[in-house]
Amino acid sequence: MVQRPRALEGLGMNWGGTRVLLTGHTGFKGSWLALWLQGLGAELCGLALEPPTAVNLFEDARVGEGMRSVIGDIRDADLVRRVFAEHRPQVVFHLAAQPLVRASYTDPLGTYATNVMGTAHVLDAARAVDTLRAVVVITTDKCYENHEWPWPYRENDRLGGFDPYSNSKACAELVVSAYRNSFFNPDDYARHGVAIASARAGNVIGGGDWALDRLIPDAIRAFQTGRPVRIRNPRAIRPWQHVLEPLTGYIDLAALLMDNGVSGAEAWNFGPNPSDARPVEWVVNELARLWGEGAGWEQEPGQHPHEAQSLKLDISKAAARLDWRPRLQLAEALTITQAWYGERWQREQAGGSIEMRVFTEAQIHHYQKHVAQFNGETIEH
Repeated sequence: MVQRPRALEGLGMNWGGTRVLLTGHTGFKGSWLALWLQGLGAELCGLALEPPTAVNLFEDARVGEGMRSVIGDIRDADLVRRVFAEHRPQVVFHLAAQPLVRASYTDPLGTYATNVMGTAHVLDAARAVDTLRAVVVITTDKCYENHEWPWPYRENDRLGGFDPYSNSKACAELVVSAYRNSFFNPDDYARHGVAIASARAGNVIGGGDWALDRLIPDAIRAFQTGRPVRIRNPRAIRPWQHVLEPLTGYIDLAALLMDNGVSGAEAWNFGPNPSDARPVEWVVNELARLWGEGAGWEQEPGQHPHEAQSLKLDISKAAARLDWRPRLQLAEALTITQAWYGERWQREQAGGSIEMRVFTEAQIHHYQKHVAQFNGETIEH
């Protein structure tokens, strides 16, 4: 029988010294999660490609300074195995992905190679590490077979995906299920001691996202140059949420897996409150109001690749079993997001140093205090 470290106690586990491997740490969500885990005291190693955009949160917030950062491709199975063997993680967060719908139409094979085989490489490497206790694989709300119905999707609804991105994430969910059933079966947990879960989040917003073909960064780039942002589908409804909301869910889920892996080794939705599943035009109007004079939008003409019109997530399972729920209303999330971009824009215009680590960490800490107050707790500085 493989001997593994004793599980840390409770959802409020002490992350100090816990060896964590985070794939995709140079991306938008990965950079926020890396900073948060550093602040919690985790012994953190990241594996990812170079930051995906010239301007990026990873460099603006000096994310790599508080961790071991390995630049490489999860499509390289040998590299993934070496990183696992060298770091010997207890917890893995797998975020590395090709995350854009429109990009998947341009490069479908690359999207499948990264999102499907990359996930298989991570889970296969996990088989050889005897320190491992928990794996959280991040997929997407778009992994469901979307019927454009008005009610939210539950974790046991059918997987699918119209476009290569969405479909590749549904395939990744199937990879997770196969590896969990075949090699980390919950019925055999006493022998292997590893719990694998997947997490499906909505449309995530927050400071430091500079990806193309995403609403918030497209809008910020347009506002900074004094032109209206061009919107493809203003009436499309999405489950918007600030990046720190699902990251809280991922961290809580990993703690549950460490504490009681059998009960958490399944799929989980992390979305906003139903009232925050809003049309694109509502979101961009609110962001333009926060930005100020000259900010606005116009509809982009022409034909565009298929994208879902309506998408909502049922988060009742996470609320009931993880005691997780969104703490920010969408208007608050947009205010926090605009504050981050506004701060960076002011620093850039002033010609000084664009150093956003302290500001970003302050937003994390402010959110932690907000959650603690929501729960009737206290948090130290």
